[in-house]
Amino acid sequence: MAGASMKDIKLRIRSVESTMQITKAMQLVASSKLRRARERMESSRPYARVSREAVMAAVSSCREGSVPYVTPREVKRRCYVIIAGDRGLAGGYNSNVFKAVQAHRGDVDCCAMPVGRKAQEFCHHRGIPALADDFERVEGTTVGSCFRMAYLLLGAYDRGEVDEIVLVYTDLVNMMNQEVHLERLVPVEAPEKPDGRAVSTVYEPEPDELLGRVMPDFLAGRLYSAVCDSYASEVASRRNAMDSATKNADAMISDLRLKYNRARQGAITQEITEIVAGAEK
Repeated sequence: MAGASMKDIKLRIRSVESTMQITKAMQLVASSKLRRARERMESSRPYARVSREAVMAAVSSCREGSVPYVTPREVKRRCYVIIAGDRGLAGGYNSNVFKAVQAHRGDVDCCAMPVGRKAQEFCHHRGIPALADDFERVEGTTVGSCFRMAYLLLGAYDRGEVDEIVLVYTDLVNMMNQEVHLERLVPVEAPEKPDGRAVSTVYEPEPDELLGRVMPDFLAGRLYSAVCDSYASEVASRRNAMDSATKNADAMISDLRLKYNRARQGAITQEITEIVAGAEK
C-alpha cells in the first residue's frame, strides 16, 4: 500500500515538474518581450498626444452647430473597438476587458472592431457583429493596420451605420497593475475652455473642414497607441501569471516531496518491524 502511494506521488512530482518547466519558459519569454513592448509603447505616445492636441484645438475653434465628428447624435448603435490578447494564460487580462464591454453596452445595439484573436472569439460567442475580422494579431498590428481600422470606423460613422465609437483597451500603469479604459473616440468630446486669455489660431481651411481631414490621422494614431499599451499590458500580465504559476508549482513539489519522504520512511519502518517480528519468532 505504501509502495503504491509512493509511486503515485513520484508520478505527480514529475508531472508538476514538467508543468513548472513550461511556466518558467513562458515567464522568460514574456520577460524578454516586455522590454521591447514597453519601448514600442513609449515611442507611440508622442504622436498620439500631439495629434490629440491638434484635434482638440480645432474642435475648440469650430463654429457652433452641426460639426462632423463633434456634434453628438442619438446613440442607436454603438461600435466598440475591443483590444484583447492573442492568447490566454495572462491572468485576468482578457476577462477584465470583456467585463468592461458587457458592463458598458447596456441595452444599446452594438457592433465591434475586434483586435486580437480573443476579442474575435468574444464577439463570436456573444453574437456581436464585427465590422472586420482582419486584425487577429495584436502583436503584429502596424500603423498601416491602424489606418485601415480608422477608415473603416469613420466610413461606418459617415454612413450612419454607427452613432458612437468607443475604444476599450488596457493601460500599463506598472508591472503589477494594468487598468481597463473606455474612451469615446467619435464624436470627439470638446475640451473645456480654459480661463483667461485664449490663444488665437488662424486655420486654413476652416476648422470644420480641417477636422474632417485630420480625423483619420488622429484616430489611427490613437488606435496604434492603444494597441501598444494593450500589448505591453498583456505581456506584463502573462509574465506575472507565469511567475505565480511557477512559484505555486515549486511549493507543490516541495509539499509532494515531503509526503514522499514520509511515505518512504513509513515503508522502511514497516519493513524493519516485520523483520524484527520474524526474528523474535
